[in-house]
Amino acid sequence: MSKGYLALVLHAHLPYVRHPEYDDFLEEDWFFEAMTETYIPLLQVFDGLVQDGVEFRLTMTLSPSLLSMMADPLLQERYLRHLNKLIDLAEKEVARTRWLPEFQPLAQMYFYRFHQARDFFENRHGRDLVQAFKAFQERGVLEIITCGATHGFFPLMALSAKSVHAQVQTACEHYEKLFGRRPRGIWLPECGFTPGIDEVLREAGIRFFFAEAHGVLHASPRPKYGVFAPIITPSGVAAFGRDLESSKQVWSAEEGYPGDYDYREFYRDIGFDLEYDYIRPFLHSDGHRINTGIKYHRITGPTPYKAPYDPHRAQEKAATHAGNFMFNRERQAEFLFDRMGRKPIIVAPYDAELFGHWWYEGPEWINMLIRKMVHDQQAVRLTTPSEYLSENPRLQVSMPSMSSWGYKGYCEVWLEGSNDWIYRHLHKAAERMSELAGRYGGTNGIRRRALNQAARELLLAQSSDWAFIMKTGTMVEYAVKRTKDHLLRFDRLYREISEDRIDEGALTHLESLDNIFPDMNFELYR
Repeated sequence: MSKGYLALVLHAHLPYVRHPEYDDFLEEDWFFEAMTETYIPLLQVFDGLVQDGVEFRLTMTLSPSLLSMMADPLLQERYLRHLNKLIDLAEKEVARTRWLPEFQPLAQMYFYRFHQARDFFENRHGRDLVQAFKAFQERGVLEIITCGATHGFFPLMALSAKSVHAQVQTACEHYEKLFGRRPRGIWLPECGFTPGIDEVLREAGIRFFFAEAHGVLHASPRPKYGVFAPIITPSGVAAFGRDLESSKQVWSAEEGYPGDYDYREFYRDIGFDLEYDYIRPFLHSDGHRINTGIKYHRITGPTPYKAPYDPHRAQEKAATHAGNFMFNRERQAEFLFDRMGRKPIIVAPYDAELFGHWWYEGPEWINMLIRKMVHDQQAVRLTTPSEYLSENPRLQVSMPSMSSWGYKGYCEVWLEGSNDWIYRHLHKAAERMSELAGRYGGTNGIRRRALNQAARELLLAQSSDWAFIMKTGTMVEYAVKRTKDHLLRFDRLYREISEDRIDEGALTHLESLDNIFPDMNFELYR
């Protein structure tokens, strides 16, 4: 008999980065790298599990901005070009390392894997990975949930309730268009929650969301079972709390599995290690060195010397760590079951990009963990939130507290000295968007196009990724530029709409640049 449930949750999200005005744009690599190193490997793991008859359960966020990039023909074409360049580089590496026995097998491994990724993307799935994910949801092994339309940070948008409403409703409508039904659950961007957001979720038909542990532990009234059973808000939306113990085993820089010395070293890449003239044909037009994804060393330890990577040794370690994680969840579930008198649910959420991109062996760890969970034990059952709620409909009514994940757990990452300047502009733009929607509801023609584009520009400006990048200090110039560009575009559209002098040529250009959500409906702001 099982003693508890385990809900593995992968949050897959990237900011909307698409620049048709340039033939070659550095930040689009964020998407290309995640495709090659995370999304395709995860789909390949799911394929293998299904082919072997493993009845698994997994929950995965696919954010609307990420889905929009996956479905965009321009980015699909550019990703294929990116893969072809990687294959050419790997082929060159196979030749270069022929007298380097410690690196030759690795060069061959990358050459094979890049070929495999291209075949999977272009031939097996016709460049459409959205449908690949959809197929697993329809089989019942994967539950896909949505997110804020552009990953806007809801607690800092709450001054404009219509902005939160538009983020959620746009996301749900976009999800329904792609997957044929409304989403049952949502990943609140950055796990950001404040009371009142649950009402917006209820109006959109959302049944559940995830909250940071302290958001549930500090709920009112205090939850009887802590984070090991969901609570339900007075509006009727369930909140699942993150389990800190299972998260720490994977995330912790000191104690987490990805830091093991046998795993591949992320920060040693041939894009920086090899002679510039050799690597230059595979760089961007600006000539700056970049990560190529070809890495020949393992973590080794806190030393500048990095030993050659051994993939077989790393795979064995991934299997060992998967077994350790399973063992710990068994003991955890048994302990909690005895004290709770009911089956606990252990919610283990992670950023999907950890698996494959940052932690190269991550997809194999998931593969081994799922196989072990299904075949090697009976104490803990894999589940999804929807499945759990169907089996356990009686929940304690309680309101989570305002909370987020990230440093200190209360929004500080997204509101501090480096990024606080953006909010007065975002709030004013949201106020103006509601004003326009109230004034021009039901309008058609070019004015409706302009209003829809103004809504797109506001949504893109609200992305929490820009504030996060400003805080972390990486690619700050790009994050600032994106925030200002979208706000300035919104401001221009606001003035043109208000003064009834819309420049159709300029509007068409904006529609081609910022083309997210083709079915955008500005009246969500009314």
